Amino acid sequence: MFDRLREDIACIRERDPAARSTWEVLTCYPGLHALVLHRWAHGAWIGDWKWLGRFISHVSRGLTGIEIHPGAEIGRRVFIDHGMGVVIGETAVVGDECTIYQGVTLGGTSLAPGVIVSAGAKVLGGFTVGDGARVGANSVLLQPVPVGATAVGIPARIVIKDRDAQREQVAAKMGFSAYGVTQGDDPVAQAMKGLIDNAAGHEHQITLLWQAIEKLSARARELPDVDCVPQDAQTTETFDAAALNRLVK
Repeated sequence: MFDRLREDIACIRERDPAARSTWEVLTCYPGLHALVLHRWAHGAWIGDWKWLGRFISHVSRGLTGIEIHPGAEIGRRVFIDHGMGVVIGETAVVGDECTIYQGVTLGGTSLAPGVIVSAGAKVLGGFTVGDGARVGANSVLLQPVPVGATAVGIPARIVIKDRDAQREQVAAKMGFSAYGVTQGDDPVAQAMKGLIDNAAGHEHQITLLWQAIEKLSARARELPDVDCVPQDAQTTETFDAAALNRLVK
């Protein structure tokens, strides 16, 4: 038990720059208190002492503002920051190294190791959030999240990292931030994203055209001069020479 407690304190001091000492973490962090009490409640729950588990959970909620059902499974080195209003349901599974901020609700969800759930997010449903994934603040997540991806918005959508990074680069060149106002499904923002993608496509086509023109120009410079003279010009030049010869005769 004391090894887990030391592990939890070290985890908090590592992730929270505001944690100044072990004593401060031990006495002033409700997330730590809620996790310790949950272990007691969970032990009673799986030992078939259901009422005792619920009672410890109830007391913990009153003391910390964090409600964790005694049936929920919580991994190692989980950090609940601030924590007020956090609700973790009976069938939720939280993996190792996860970080949960205030106001988060977890339904029948499995959080793989390293997941970060930002403030106010609601993760509802029987699905898995992959390793190292992130759920944006105030998002309502109703679908699985792939490994390492980010979900934002209401309802949450999965951010495609490569595409959004490319769009941000183009937007920066145009002097416009695609995400300056919203990360959700605002129609104006969606229209601007479409225009940015269209401009990026045109820029790519223009680049290809310039490359083709430069190749043709280089090939033309390598040809002999006679080959570079248009056929009409060669015919006219021959005709003028023949006419001049007749006049001279």
